[in-house]
Amino acid sequence: MKRMQERLAASRFFTFSLLIHVVIVIVGGSVVLIKQQMEQPDFSASEGGLVSNEVSVQPPAEQPVDLTQTQFTPQAPQINAPVLQAISTTNVSTPTFAVAAVTPQVKAMPTDAMSKALSNVTNNMAKGMAAGVPGGMAGRMGGTNRGRMMADNGGKKKSEEAVLKGLKWLQKTQNADGSWSTEHRPAMTGFALLCFLGHGELPTSPEFGPCVQKGVDWMVQQGTQYQGRLSMTKDGWGGGNHGVYEHGIAAYALGEYYSLTKDERVAELFKQAIGYIVQGQGPDGGWMYSFNKSKSDTSVSGWQIQALKAAHLTGLGIAGVDEALDKAMLNLKRVQGDAGGFGYRDPEDRYSLTGVGVLCTYFWKQKKDSSVQEGIEFIIKKSKGDMPVQYKGEKADLYAWYYHTQACLMYGGSAWSTWNRLFQDEIADAQSPDGSWPVTGGKAAHKENEPDIMGQTYRTTLCILMLEVFYRYMPINKGGGELGML
Repeated sequence: MKRMQERLAASRFFTFSLLIHVVIVIVGGSVVLIKQQMEQPDFSASEGGLVSNEVSVQPPAEQPVDLTQTQFTPQAPQINAPVLQAISTTNVSTPTFAVAAVTPQVKAMPTDAMSKALSNVTNNMAKGMAAGVPGGMAGRMGGTNRGRMMADNGGKKKSEEAVLKGLKWLQKTQNADGSWSTEHRPAMTGFALLCFLGHGELPTSPEFGPCVQKGVDWMVQQGTQYQGRLSMTKDGWGGGNHGVYEHGIAAYALGEYYSLTKDERVAELFKQAIGYIVQGQGPDGGWMYSFNKSKSDTSVSGWQIQALKAAHLTGLGIAGVDEALDKAMLNLKRVQGDAGGFGYRDPEDRYSLTGVGVLCTYFWKQKKDSSVQEGIEFIIKKSKGDMPVQYKGEKADLYAWYYHTQACLMYGGSAWSTWNRLFQDEIADAQSPDGSWPVTGGKAAHKENEPDIMGQTYRTTLCILMLEVFYRYMPINKGGGELGML
C-alpha cells in the first residue's frame, strides 16, 4: 500500500498535464465544428457558373409557365400625366393576367426644345384630361387595366411580349426627324403612332415618350406646312392613289393623340385635316382616290371613316363629322354582297374587305343588325374554310386580318372566341427575333410583302395593332360605353 501511494504521488504531474491536454482538444474541436456549421460554402467561378468547393450545386429546372393557373402581377409604366385620374370612374378590378411593364431606360437629357414641348403637352393634358378619355380607350391606360382586359378577352402573355418587342423595333427604326419609313411616310408614321398610343404610351411615358413626341412633332410640322393635307403633298393629293390613304391614316392617329392628351398644338391642324375628308365625301357616301367624288372605293373609305370616328371622339365638335358618318353607312350597305361579304366598288363578297364593312358599320351604328351579323358569319366561314389564317400560307392577308380581328372582338361571343383561336398564336409566333414581322406567304396587294423598310414597317404595325386588340378599345359589353374606333 505504501509503495502504491508513492507511485501515485510521483505521477501526479503527468496526470494533471494529461487532463489539461484533453480539455484543450475537446474545446478546440468544438470550435471547429461550430464554425463549419455557421459558415456558408465558399463558391468560386468555374466555367461561367458558381461551383461549391465541396458540393456541386445545380439550380432547379425551370418549370414552364401555365397561363391558365399562374397569376401575374402587373407593373404599370409610370405616366406623369393625369391620365389615371381621368379614367378613375371606370370599374377596375385586379387582373388575373398581367402584361409585362415597359422597363424605363436611361436616356440623354432632352434638348431645350424637347423640354418645352414636353412641358406644353403636360400642361395641356392637365387642363384637358379632366373631361376624361373616351370610355372605350380606358383599357389601354396602365398595366393594370391592360392586364384586366387581356384576361377578360383571352389574351396571352406571349402576345403582350410580342407587342413590346414590336414597339422597341419601331423605336429603333424611327427616322431622325421623327417620321417612319422612306416611302409613304405619313401613313407609316400614323400607323406607328397608333401602335404606341394603343399601348397607352404618351409623350410623358418613360421609355417611349420621346419617340411619340418626335412623331407627333413631325406630323404637326409637315401638316401645317401643307395647310392640313397630311399626305404632305404640295399640289392636290399627289399622283396615284396613295395621297388619300396617307391622309386618312395620319388623321386617324392625330385624333387618337388628341383624345388622350388634349394637346392643343394639334387641334387646329386636326380640324383642317378632317375638313378635307368631310368635303371630299362622294355623293354615294364613300370616298375615292384624290377625293374626286366618283364611284367610291371601300378600302379608301375605311380609313376615312376611322379618322371621322376619331374626330367624333375628340369632342371638338367639328362640323359635318356625324353627318358624314351617317352618309357613309349608306355606301357600305350599297356594296354588301349576297353572302354577307362586302365589295370593292360594287356589291361583292370579298374576304379582304368584309372586315372593313363590318367594323365601320358596327362602330358607328353600334347595333348587331343583319348586315353586321351576315358579315361576321361570312368572315368566320371563310377563315375556317378556303381562306385559312396562316401567316406563311399563300392566302395570308394582314390587311384583312387587321379588320377581322377588331370586328370579331366587338361582335363578341363565339365569333370572337373562334377568331381569337385562329389568329392570336399565328401572329405572335410569326414575329422575327428583332421584333419586326417578316414577309408573309400570301400575295395580297396591300404592299405588306414589300421587302424594304416600308413593307417591314407596314407589316409590323398591323401585327402590333392586332395583338393590342385585347385592351386597345373596350367592347360595349365590357364597359366601353360608346364604342371607340379601332
